[in-house]
Amino acid sequence: MVKVGILGIGTVGESVARILLENADVIEARAGRKIVPVIGVVRDLKKPRNVEIALTDDPMEVIESADVDIVVELMGGIEEPYRLVREALKAGKPVVTANKALLAYYRYELQEIAGSTPLFYEASVAGGIPIIGALRNGLSANHIESIKGIMNGTCNYMLTRMIVDGVAYEEVLREAQELGYAEADPTFDVGGFDAAHKLLILGSIAYGIDARPEDIIIEGIEEISSTDVEFAKEFGYEIKLLGIAKKVDGGVEMRVHATMIPSSSMIAKVDGVMNAVSVVGDRVGETMFYGPGAGGDATASAVIADIVEIVRGNSGPMLGYKKGLESGLRLVGKEEIVTQYYLKLKVVDRPGVLAAVTSTLGEYGISIESMLQKPSTLADRVRLLFTTHSCREAEMLAAIEALKALDVVDEKVTMIRIEK
Repeated sequence: MVKVGILGIGTVGESVARILLENADVIEARAGRKIVPVIGVVRDLKKPRNVEIALTDDPMEVIESADVDIVVELMGGIEEPYRLVREALKAGKPVVTANKALLAYYRYELQEIAGSTPLFYEASVAGGIPIIGALRNGLSANHIESIKGIMNGTCNYMLTRMIVDGVAYEEVLREAQELGYAEADPTFDVGGFDAAHKLLILGSIAYGIDARPEDIIIEGIEEISSTDVEFAKEFGYEIKLLGIAKKVDGGVEMRVHATMIPSSSMIAKVDGVMNAVSVVGDRVGETMFYGPGAGGDATASAVIADIVEIVRGNSGPMLGYKKGLESGLRLVGKEEIVTQYYLKLKVVDRPGVLAAVTSTLGEYGISIESMLQKPSTLADRVRLLFTTHSCREAEMLAAIEALKALDVVDEKVTMIRIEK
């Protein structure tokens, strides 16, 4: 019998304990041994819990207990979970975690501490989608050319409503909060930080890139307007919050931001709260992984799959490769990335303005691919909408500052990156 201790009996923790008990027969058949949850950690022992296991408010009781064979960390946060996972690994106990923030900052330190002790984390990215296992195992014969993922269901739900139903950002955010998809403070989701933590984990497995959130571009969907949505539709694009990691000339671009992508692409068709990750390998080509990215049972399913793998005796390096086997790839700097761009400007409606705008872009080596002019709410103003050919981020950012300085440009310049 394998005994499991759970650090954090919240929504996911309750689901893990319940599924281990209710599906015990099928789990034992697949693992080869009986797996039993024996103790869970909560902050408040007085609060009712829907679990039938012993509870404690002392995490070290779980880690130090001789009756606990595998530790499951579902607490959330960074520093305290890091301390506890470190102690569990030092005690030689395998760990399963769903904590993306922990791994975004401490994955390499934990791999060093873990050594040959299993540390699994399938549930940390895209909930019930087995993307970690696919990268570590299923695609291990491939050089990974790119990863593009919808990794936050809240943002995808909101953008779907904005695009399909024409709902304004402020209204759909209130709706998402009422439905429980978005928190009272939604910044972590709509600001792109949740997706960034997940992307960093995938980038480590695929490319051996040791980056922190502050090292990459992280932008959210807060500035997306109905005008941007209309333009995207007119030119055959969808807008998605994407986590992007891809190989380019000896380096790897890693970034999270709202992105215009062709409506014909597979990932553009993923709507609502669902997640999807597209992975391109040099041998297999493009593969797509789709499913629920959050929720108690979906995330618990991934946690239990990791427990089963440990019980079966499967381990291997935490990040999928041996330490010291360097990929030779560097993280491309934020301003070095190369892509296409969409720009939105409100300008004075008079002769010569378009020439001034295009001339300014030309000074920075930026050429226009397409252009659309739309009326503004003010009679003497118009909106100019552009897509550009590929250019460096540094030149685009400099050009935007130059555009803002033109006396014919009325408001801030909106920019959305384009991936084809």
